[in-house]
Amino acid sequence: MADAAAKSPTIYDVARAAGVASSTVSRAFARPGRVNAETAERIRVVAAELGYRTNPLARALPTGRTSMISLVISDVTNPFYNEIIRGAQAAATEAGYTMMLTDAQESGAKEREALERAVSLVDGIVLATSRMSDSAIRMIAKQRPVIVLNRAVADVPSVVTDNPRGMRRAVEHLGELGHERITYVAGPEASWADGTRWRSLREAVHELDMHAHRIGPYEPTVAGGVAAAAELARHPTSAVIAYNDLMAIGLIRALTVAGARVPEDVSVVGFDNIFAAELVTPALTTVAAPLHAMGQTAVRNLLALTRGARPTSHAPVSLPAQLVVRASTAHRRRNNTSPAWGTTKVSGSPARASTSTAAGSR
Repeated sequence: MADAAAKSPTIYDVARAAGVASSTVSRAFARPGRVNAETAERIRVVAAELGYRTNPLARALPTGRTSMISLVISDVTNPFYNEIIRGAQAAATEAGYTMMLTDAQESGAKEREALERAVSLVDGIVLATSRMSDSAIRMIAKQRPVIVLNRAVADVPSVVTDNPRGMRRAVEHLGELGHERITYVAGPEASWADGTRWRSLREAVHELDMHAHRIGPYEPTVAGGVAAAAELARHPTSAVIAYNDLMAIGLIRALTVAGARVPEDVSVVGFDNIFAAELVTPALTTVAAPLHAMGQTAVRNLLALTRGARPTSHAPVSLPAQLVVRASTAHRRRNNTSPAWGTTKVSGSPARASTSTAAGSR
């Protein structure tokens, strides 16, 4: 039995082989800036030769730091998060951190339970489109540094997309195509972004002398978009803006199955520019969010907070959004009546803009 050979090398084995104290080895991995560069390099070489691996949780005992962060997302199956995760992972790896990913399954309660288990294991937390209340987020932020993505919470640093500018460009685009009435298909009630987008839409149509109303809320999924199609058919407009791309894709699918033509009968715009936006037929016009940059910026800002930085302002860091025009939008066809689109002519007298309160407008 080769028990000795099977035994993992310890910090003391590395110290003896490198000719230094065990405390020096510990500092070389936990706080390399406090060890002579030549000594630190010798320790890393010896550790690699021996097969020594640092244990972040054990290292946390004397230092209080684990070199681990947590990224919490609302739904791991939603492709919106793909590039956010990649950007966050890139920034964490660059800084020598391990990232722990948590799927909250669109539940504020599950999100909070997961954080309560993780908070003692990580140095900081990124909350991507959190479904928790503002007060719950502030409570977590009192225990560990927190960055909130795609949402603004008082007294908690955040990174958001410029939703007002993105929505303005979408509305201007539809106006230039001759559309006068827009339906907004709302997402989750607990979504800060949903409330922001609806308010931005109302402001834009008011300034451009257009009209809008809101249907929903619906789940932020393809199935949610399919469900919205039935309500849209009862109150049709020539243009629709969906809360996100998944809902827009579901909407296009359901309208097409019902016999409506996109974009001839109705133009559809999504939000986020996920990879699938180019794969559907017709390809989806959408407001592109800089998702990779959001994840990267959030982690870099979070790590700055863990090192003692303090934000100079509590205003969210706003990243630019841009409209990507594809085939799902077109000029409004006057005096057009489609059997699959009810009996309402889109050229009829438009209704007044809805004054309904935006869902989840926290």
